[in-house]
Amino acid sequence: MGCKCMITTFDNPFDSFRQFTSWFLFDVEKGYNTCSYLGRIAKTSDQLSEDENDMEIERAIDEMIRYDFMNIYKKVKIDDTTVH
Repeated sequence: MGCKCMITTFDNPFDSFRQFTSWFLFDVEKGYNTCSYLGRIAKTSDQLSEDENDMEIERAIDEMIRYDFMNIYKKVKIDDTTVH
């Protein structure tokens, strides 16, 4: 696919790719619960390929940002060959 994307908030100082646990704890402590929100919107499935699921997650992230009335979310991307 080339790159992976995730969603974060503008105030979260942690890298959601490389510091996920710290990122997640900050997010939950602030009451954003971004992962839960994304999980409700993204229509992923074991029946889909990894690329299809990645595309669906990106679509859901774009939807979250589109309806973000508090303007707290942003999409971050990384080359998927560097994610491990």
